[in-house]
Amino acid sequence: MKKAFWKEAVVYQIYPRSFQDSNGDGIGDLQGIISRLDYLQKLGVDVVWLSPVYKSPNDDNGYDISDYEDIMDEFGTLKDWEELLAGLHERGIKLMMDLVINHSSDEHAWFAESRSSLDNPYRDYYIWRPGGPNGERPNNWSSVFSGPAWELDEATGEYYLHLFSRKQPDLNWENPQLREALYKMIAFWLDKGVDGLRMDVINMISKVEGLPSAHREGLAPGELAGGGEYFMNGPRVHEYLQEMNREVLSKYEVMTVGETPGASVEDAILYTAEDRQELQMVFQFEHMDVDSGPGGKWDVTPWSLKGLRDILHKWQVGLAERGWNSLYLNNHDQPRMVSRFGNDGEYRVLSAKMLATLLHTLKGTPYIYQGEEIGMTNVKFPVLEDYKDIEILNMYREKVTEGGAEHETILQAIHTKGRDNARTPMQWDASANAGFTQGAPWLKLNPNYQDINVEQALADPDSVFYYYQKLISLRKEHQIMAYGEYKLLLTEHEYIYAYTRTLDDEQWLILLNFSADPQPVDLPAELAAVTSIIIGNYPGEPDAASLATLRPYEARVYQIRL
Repeated sequence: MKKAFWKEAVVYQIYPRSFQDSNGDGIGDLQGIISRLDYLQKLGVDVVWLSPVYKSPNDDNGYDISDYEDIMDEFGTLKDWEELLAGLHERGIKLMMDLVINHSSDEHAWFAESRSSLDNPYRDYYIWRPGGPNGERPNNWSSVFSGPAWELDEATGEYYLHLFSRKQPDLNWENPQLREALYKMIAFWLDKGVDGLRMDVINMISKVEGLPSAHREGLAPGELAGGGEYFMNGPRVHEYLQEMNREVLSKYEVMTVGETPGASVEDAILYTAEDRQELQMVFQFEHMDVDSGPGGKWDVTPWSLKGLRDILHKWQVGLAERGWNSLYLNNHDQPRMVSRFGNDGEYRVLSAKMLATLLHTLKGTPYIYQGEEIGMTNVKFPVLEDYKDIEILNMYREKVTEGGAEHETILQAIHTKGRDNARTPMQWDASANAGFTQGAPWLKLNPNYQDINVEQALADPDSVFYYYQKLISLRKEHQIMAYGEYKLLLTEHEYIYAYTRTLDDEQWLILLNFSADPQPVDLPAELAAVTSIIIGNYPGEPDAASLATLRPYEARVYQIRL
């Protein structure tokens, strides 16, 4: 397999609204990020992925873009952005921008034109359809954010498609003029020096011709269904991505990752195989559904290590030599990983380090979400009014206000899976508002910021932060972490995830205990000849004799004598 920078890199995701406020308005901004660049350099990351900072009315926190070539007023100016880019580059860090091109804001100039009349030249930039004979919606698809995926526009009497919020109309990729306009916009940013693009729900840009209704057994007339089979991994998506690559991406040195919900291993190979000239890697979501029941995300069910391991293993093996994995356990859309997959109480520090070991020793490119490196946890706001996320608020209205579900049941699901778990402001120190802002924060802080914060982590040589720093440093020193072949061990163990990575004449053994109890380890005889421990999450170095048992949430990486 060819070597490449993006395979060896570690990416750090910043959610700008919650990272650092510089002017006291309670909202994180670009100057705030600039003030923390030395922190990112100290951590050792290679790439910063910036969630959207473009002009936006903020219906979905910046994922509804009203001007692709300007900066949101709350975040600063284009000059601030240029200063941020220069500051990153001075420190040897690349910048990856979010590219949101499945939909725009309904306040984008294109949509204002599009909805102004049936024959406006921009009408076909979006997906419009007349209603049925009785004015019913064009099909029964539901929005990802609850409710129907169609909104009636009174002025022209037609419906427009919005797979997300009604303020996020879907762009019509069938229109070559639209595609050309988007490619020109991408070139605008790449010409400014952007090094990478994370493409939001990029596998939704192609819809099945005719936009047919979804069929579900027992579906009542007028009842909504998902419809994902008609808009995820659609018929022309690979054609569009290859065209984008040909027209823009191939002309620059650019790192690309596509967000692809609903993508299978085989889909991912099509997106990421190097000879296909589409994307370099994708974010898949299968492991993010490991605790989702038949009712979907909010139907929270217990997860098992076997379930999680089976999924990660399938992707490790499936993409080996044929594609590339993005490695993550949390981001701005997911709950905090130490609360979800670890233990955010007694074993918070140990389990945060164990999960970090997993992400940095599997094959693929690791992504760190802001605060993950200090072990930030989920938040349990006691009242619904403390939450700001449109997905949470729409879901609550649909299930409780309109559907009659129990308030406490749904609030518990929000505490477990809600996106605002990841969006509480970054915890910098124990002062008021955790050093995030001098004003009133846009979203309340997690009350545990006085105990969990950057200042505390930097003062403790045994902190989660320094463990991440060491993992990142090891990745720079050892090519095996990027390129080593992965092989699963102990396939039936209920609580231990064990595997090897092998490159040329070097082999590492990774042992991870996902439980709060000591676990026996029965390794094949040929793996007993450990020469040294590379990294472990308990103080001191365990000797070879202790290989037989892993302590609670223990992680060990050994070098094996071949």
